[in-house]
Amino acid sequence: MSTLRALAKAQALAAGVAQPVATVRHLHLSPRPLVLVPLAMAGEANAPLAALVGTAPDDARLLIVPQPRNRDQRFAFAAELAGIVLPYLDSFRGVSEAVPVDRGRDVRYRYVDAPQLLVPNPAGVTFLRLFGRSTRFRRPDGDYPVHPAVPLLGRWLTFFAERAEHPGSSALVAMTEALTLHWATGQSAVEDLHLPAVLGWLDPPPGLDGARAAARAEDPSVCPPAGPATDPEFDNKVLAPAVAAYGDAADDEAARRLAYAELERALRGQLAPTWELMWRGVGLLAALPPGARVEGRWAGDRDAFTGYAEHVDAGGGPQPRRDGAVAAAARLHRLERAGTSYAVQRAYDDPLVMAEHRLAGEAFVGDVTLADPRRVDDTGKRPVLRPRIQVVTTEAVAVPVGTTLYSLTRPGQRAKVVFLTPAADGKTEVVLELSGGMGRGLTAPPGTVPEVGERLCLTTLSEAFLPAATFPDPAETPWTHGGPPAAPPPPPGTSTT
Repeated sequence: MSTLRALAKAQALAAGVAQPVATVRHLHLSPRPLVLVPLAMAGEANAPLAALVGTAPDDARLLIVPQPRNRDQRFAFAAELAGIVLPYLDSFRGVSEAVPVDRGRDVRYRYVDAPQLLVPNPAGVTFLRLFGRSTRFRRPDGDYPVHPAVPLLGRWLTFFAERAEHPGSSALVAMTEALTLHWATGQSAVEDLHLPAVLGWLDPPPGLDGARAAARAEDPSVCPPAGPATDPEFDNKVLAPAVAAYGDAADDEAARRLAYAELERALRGQLAPTWELMWRGVGLLAALPPGARVEGRWAGDRDAFTGYAEHVDAGGGPQPRRDGAVAAAARLHRLERAGTSYAVQRAYDDPLVMAEHRLAGEAFVGDVTLADPRRVDDTGKRPVLRPRIQVVTTEAVAVPVGTTLYSLTRPGQRAKVVFLTPAADGKTEVVLELSGGMGRGLTAPPGTVPEVGERLCLTTLSEAFLPAATFPDPAETPWTHGGPPAAPPPPPGTSTT
């Protein structure tokens, strides 16, 4: 936890209401997201019990599994869920746009929009990941066949679960993480995983402060858990008798319908409060203006959606159960690059996020007091434009001479620290030599060199492109990582001599 967030949490506790830690929204918010509130049976490994699904507050559809231990009913639930999710995904595949590549010499195509799934908390993401893994390898023929839509649903759920691991992605979003990314509550990080408690701090009812509203929200009789876990008291007193009554009515159709209706009523009562909280969270996020670089990250999600849709259309297979050594290393490298880029973009978009880096000594703010925009360096083979400016700051400058800094207003320009001189009143004079972002001539165009009196935020964080690493071919996997993949067995009847 950063110093700034710790301070914001302390202020939230003192004020009785959550405090903002962002000035802009750092994720894309679809005008038509698919909200999915899952519920799983306690004591069973990823046994779906119910789900409330829809794209609008008044468009909730309840799916239930009357006998969660019955595998046929589980896959019937999956087929019913696929009947909602897959048409939603297909609704974004109508219009494509051309994207220039190879410096404009070629184009590729991607969909102009992409789907977005919203779940209450990270446990909901885990539920979808496990549910995708349990369904993507099923077959519509052979032993234990399932509906043809079930394996396709599993592959798409796996795709969204993998995108959720990608820093900055908005394809699958846990509402608790989205809200606590922008506001700090006065409770612990573990308590922040409970959606009713988080919204108790963000939007407490009249007459209650955040702490009392959160404590009230943690009472299952007031607000049931936000899924996929259920309340033990509900399990024992309501769910178990309802499931047993449905099972006992197998030979009586009227009693069976009555038991089903009772079970449906009980499960809707558990899910409906979370459904309402999800849309309250959507409203709070929508009130924030999006960051300048959010659209670029959403374009990456659209690229991923387009690529996987084309893979499915071409008859490609499901995601493997386990990545090979090279594929796992490459995936980890992509996630690390994305994480670094996401941290930089958030800081460039949001002064409150940049403030955390200022406290860490990775950035400072100062005023330009001197500027020499015409300075030329002729010590090399040919003269080059190298203006110098002096910035005076009252903040601690923790970077050494020779460090390259970047300006938020001119991210393509590099500023090399030439001198650091302590001045009076705790100030520091920083002399910087500029390069880049000023054209190729020996005269800087107007506005490309900071002028005297301009206030700058300079940081070591760079938006420069991070080149990808090179990895060996899977056939050349070193022995330390399992060696090359095993050769497939010869066809039956083939001689091995």
